[in-house]
Amino acid sequence: MTFAEKAISFYNQLSAGNELPHSVKTLNPYEQTDVKQIVVQFYEKFYADEVQRVWVMGINPGRLGGGTTGISFTDPVNLQQYCHINHTFKNTTELSSQFIYKCINEFGGTDRFFSRFHLGAVYPLALVKEGKNYNYYDSPEVYKALESSILEYLKQQVALASAKEVICLGQKNYQYLQLLNKQLDLFDKIHVLEHPRFIMQYKRKEMTEYIKKYVTLWENLYTG
Repeated sequence: MTFAEKAISFYNQLSAGNELPHSVKTLNPYEQTDVKQIVVQFYEKFYADEVQRVWVMGINPGRLGGGTTGISFTDPVNLQQYCHINHTFKNTTELSSQFIYKCINEFGGTDRFFSRFHLGAVYPLALVKEGKNYNYYDSPEVYKALESSILEYLKQQVALASAKEVICLGQKNYQYLQLLNKQLDLFDKIHVLEHPRFIMQYKRKEMTEYIKKYVTLWENLYTG
């Protein structure tokens, strides 16, 4: 099976699971027909091969990015502008997606980037509380409720066709992924970069330097 076939199957079977503590809700965009169609278009366009990819793993999708389109770190605007995939979503934008696609553009574009890398998340479904994005590690109780799903989904994601190195976005995300990897032994090396939202919110004046940091690591890991 190709990476695309495995990925489409993986995302289509994702389940929100049980209710979470603290009024946290899970958003599962893959239950929607239009998202299913976008996932098929995206993966058949960029991943119709058996080439290994290095994962670029975020925390969990934001509601205006992957939580809308079904494609990690890809808001509706960038899905159209850079991936050239038409859709019927409202043209919302997300800070993390804006930064990631600036980096992808600097790296050489979507074709080159997706040929060796894959955007994903430690927990692949969006989480919200009172209409705002929520991270899987924001409370011990929520993390405990999600841990078994996170472990299972990590194994399934890596089984798609993944290299033994991963790029983790966010320092706290990195701490958790290290612990998870000790249980699963999926990755030989975990690289860490500052999270795009952190950069866009607090380090925007230094964005050029962060883009260079991202692209340099991608170049170092790129093969082909």
